[in-house]
Amino acid sequence: MAIEYLGLNSINGPLVVVDGVRGAAYNDIVRFRVNGNEEKLGQIITMEGEKAIIQVFDSTTSMSLDNTHTQFTGHGLEIELAPEIQGRVFDGIGRPIDNLGPVHSDIKRDVNGAPLNPVSRVYPRDYIETGFSAIDGLMTLIRGQKLPIFSGDGMSHNQVAAQIVKQAKLGEDSDEEFAVVFAAMGVKHDIADYFRRSFEESGAMDHVTMFVNTADDPVMERLITPRVALTTAEYLAYDLGKHVLVILTDMTSFAEALREVSSAKQEIPSRKGYPGYLYSELATIYERAGIVKGKPGSVTQIPILTMPNDDITHPIPDLTGYITEGQIVLDRVIEGKNVYPPVGILPSLSRLMKDGIGEGFTREDHSDVANQLFASYSGANEAKSLASVIGEEELSDVDKLYLKFGELFEQKFVGQGQDETRTIQETLDLGWQLLGIFPREELTRMDTEVLDKYYKNTADEVLNQQTTDKPLV
Repeated sequence: MAIEYLGLNSINGPLVVVDGVRGAAYNDIVRFRVNGNEEKLGQIITMEGEKAIIQVFDSTTSMSLDNTHTQFTGHGLEIELAPEIQGRVFDGIGRPIDNLGPVHSDIKRDVNGAPLNPVSRVYPRDYIETGFSAIDGLMTLIRGQKLPIFSGDGMSHNQVAAQIVKQAKLGEDSDEEFAVVFAAMGVKHDIADYFRRSFEESGAMDHVTMFVNTADDPVMERLITPRVALTTAEYLAYDLGKHVLVILTDMTSFAEALREVSSAKQEIPSRKGYPGYLYSELATIYERAGIVKGKPGSVTQIPILTMPNDDITHPIPDLTGYITEGQIVLDRVIEGKNVYPPVGILPSLSRLMKDGIGEGFTREDHSDVANQLFASYSGANEAKSLASVIGEEELSDVDKLYLKFGELFEQKFVGQGQDETRTIQETLDLGWQLLGIFPREELTRMDTEVLDKYYKNTADEVLNQQTTDKPLV
């Protein structure tokens, strides 16, 4: 067995061709020892007879045909796991980059995960509080759910992701342990520094494990990063009993890396040049969220993806929508109104929300408030469309009220500060204040008993504040 060719530049990194290989397989990890002491990693991307084509994760500048020893491990990438991984920062394949030394442990896990019997899954119930009213109130995140954020280039999804990491927690009365695993793929160095600095300055870093693959790292590494992050999350959840929130940004970088590798391997492309197995690759990542029977923890996912040209029918968001349980859509028009976070309410939903809210979870009126806010905001958009045709002066008094509600809803309920966190109770109270500007008979999506208990006419109080920056709660 010998290195036959070295230094072929492809897939944003060098390839090594080794001849005389037996017993190796696609995706196996290869170790290169250079000059007897320097170690580099690679991964087999193609097998042709006894020839293995290996993608090297590092530079091959110091490698030559006569100073490099090649070892085929016979297995995929494994990472060492220990409780001390919390508060640490690693590169895309799990090597420490925080100058705190390597992780030493007897526990090693394959990053591709272990098969899971679907029967062993437990239906998600309890919620995770993100601190954002738009998310907690209207598209509640449930433990064990996979709820992606669809964004666009240049929008504030990085700020939203960082704020979720800083604010997210279990319910008010929960005493269970909570952890966050954050994985960034293909990000610029300044963005990576922004995330790390935000977590450290807020004090959230103590319960965060961070994996960073920057834009100048090998593309093959980008395909491994989410798997490394999820393997870490599964260890924290199922071995240590923590409830883990995994944030993956940006899944578009992952998909584009997959397309680049597929093209280099001369595979037949499918929609927009992506390989036909893009769906199954995304599914192997997203489906690792959940709760397992007999295990104390849970893994919840928030994958973030930027939609090319803001096209929600693009293959990446389209296929993601088939696999996940809803989506949070960031709206460029809302962002243009200087609303943060710019959540588009009507195209967003959480399909598991109904089973994790209400009495015993959040509050008994949560479902009614959410339904009425959706309906009233939809009515506000209809009134706005009508006003564009006949003029605002010709609208009825009720339609004018809907217009005012729409403006207040976007500015006061959806919008909040980048350092502002709201509890679920504050969110629901704020919803009632906004809905209180309507006469009771307009609130047709609510149960009578709920109205009797919570409804209060707040028209004078709220409408007099609409031109000020003063928060309603």
